[in-house]
Amino acid sequence: MQVDLPLEPPALLATELAATLLQGAVTTGVAALCAHLYARYRRPWFGWFAVAWGVYVARLLCILSFLLTGERVWLYWHQVTTGWTALALLWASLVFLRQPRARPIYLLIALFPPLWSYVAIYQLDSFLSAALPAVLFLSGATAWTGWVFWRHHRIAGSPGARLLAISFALWGLHHLDYPFLRAQGAWTPWGYYLDIAMELLVASGLVLLVLDDLGRGVRALSTLSGDLQRRTNDSDPLDVLLSRPLALPGVRGSAMYVFEPGWRLDASDTDVPIVAPEDEAPVDTLDRVLEAARSRALHAGSEGTQPRGRFLRGTGVCAAWVGAHPLPDVRDALSRMRVTRRPQVVASSGEQPFIAALPVGSGAHLVGALIMAGDVRNPFTALDDDFLLALGQQVGAALDQWSLDRQLANRTRALERLSTRMVQQHEEERRRLSRELHDETAQVFSAVKMQLESLRPSVAEGTAPRLDRLLSLVDTGIASIRQVTSDLRPTLLDDLGLRPALHSLITEFTERTGMQVRFSAPAALPVLAEEADLAVFRALQEALSNVVRHAEASAVEVVIQEEEGVLHLMVADNGRGFPLQRGGRIIDTDHRMGITGMRERLHVAGGTLQISNREPGAELHIRVPIPDHVPA
Repeated sequence: MQVDLPLEPPALLATELAATLLQGAVTTGVAALCAHLYARYRRPWFGWFAVAWGVYVARLLCILSFLLTGERVWLYWHQVTTGWTALALLWASLVFLRQPRARPIYLLIALFPPLWSYVAIYQLDSFLSAALPAVLFLSGATAWTGWVFWRHHRIAGSPGARLLAISFALWGLHHLDYPFLRAQGAWTPWGYYLDIAMELLVASGLVLLVLDDLGRGVRALSTLSGDLQRRTNDSDPLDVLLSRPLALPGVRGSAMYVFEPGWRLDASDTDVPIVAPEDEAPVDTLDRVLEAARSRALHAGSEGTQPRGRFLRGTGVCAAWVGAHPLPDVRDALSRMRVTRRPQVVASSGEQPFIAALPVGSGAHLVGALIMAGDVRNPFTALDDDFLLALGQQVGAALDQWSLDRQLANRTRALERLSTRMVQQHEEERRRLSRELHDETAQVFSAVKMQLESLRPSVAEGTAPRLDRLLSLVDTGIASIRQVTSDLRPTLLDDLGLRPALHSLITEFTERTGMQVRFSAPAALPVLAEEADLAVFRALQEALSNVVRHAEASAVEVVIQEEEGVLHLMVADNGRGFPLQRGGRIIDTDHRMGITGMRERLHVAGGTLQISNREPGAELHIRVPIPDHVPA
């Protein structure tokens, strides 16, 4: 930004004209860049930057006209456009940081360049007196622009804002050399080249600002997505959702606002805390809040009422908002957002200068808003609203997913309780049947045998073989009943404990099938809970039964070990193993009732079941935790 007098030597004049044309081309490119950014992101400060560089192009045209004609009117308009360029750049930076409101004093400041230029060009004879106030005004406005961007860098830590601050600060110092060097022609054409370098630095700073904010936006969205995927079932999603925006530039607090029936949001409640109506129970859980908000959204069009809601949670400077009515600025942002379904940013008169409201939806329905309070005009300073809208949509999707997860977890727990209860009832029924067979049916058979034995002296000699046959059938029935009662409820497990019951099961299996079984176990097993003892016994019973039915094996190995608080039972055979899918994976065995029953019993006892193939055969690994204390 300089005033160069026409030079007499034609070669020097041609050099200055060429430098002016070069600077004009560069400035036009910077103006086009800012216009493109404005068209892309619809941010007002980009529009003002485009206007400022457009005025700068007009200034260069005035220089060309003055150099070619020597008429003072072009020198006058050169001085005016120089001052207006500095003011336009300053205004663009202020809109970028704070969105200031128009005031009469700004008009007076804008009148300084045309008024003082008239005095300097047409009234004063002293060059220093004419140039010094204009140079100080120009340098001060440029340095102020640098200070605005430096403030933003201190708030948001933006490398682009830092580069802009340094560029404008250096440019402001560069303006001070005008009365002593450039006006005398000493800097021609280097003064033009230095101005071009400053323009390119400013353009680089703007591009870096956009890229940095785009990067912040992408990182915020991806990190939020990662946080939600990594969260545990016990984590509160609102803590994750509300803490993530605090990493955005200038954001000092965030809060979740949800619409729901029974909560007022109108102008008459500005000083009244939000309380639930006496005839309506407060909504305490996120599931119920979201469900109420969805119901409200479905009927909002027909009711025609003001939005109702409350702050569900807050963090940072917004933590105190929970239980309090929204401030007028927040209510204004919520009302605009609810009408437009787009992110809204409003200036605030509270502790934080700006409030942003991001719509949070469930499907096609608006259920609430993510409110962010900060020191800068937008959580993403240069981004378009689509990123803010995407952030709100991701929050809504995350809340929906969390709600579905909670419902699924509740259903899963209910099914687990039902499964546990069914297993317990099943065992109780088996215990009852075993007791009735042992105490009643077996006793009846024993009584029948005793009666038949008492008839032996009185029967005819030819009927004795038939009596022996009857006694043999009764013995077979008694043995069968004993086998059934043992299968229903192993008495050894209740009388002697787990290890003798397992050893007896293996011995009976060897005698019945003739299959070789190698049993290895400690002399004494740790004491388990009753359901764990029974789960281990039934698992081995089912595993041995599967070996006979499916494995086509000739030998079985059963090993029991105690491993760091866990009882480990391994059953392996040398049979054909489990059928495999393509790729070598075992075909899903959950559809098999026997294995499903093993899993259910072990799950009740807190245990696990693993199945794998080996060469040759297959093996099962059963693990059950050993309790620290078993109640008597």
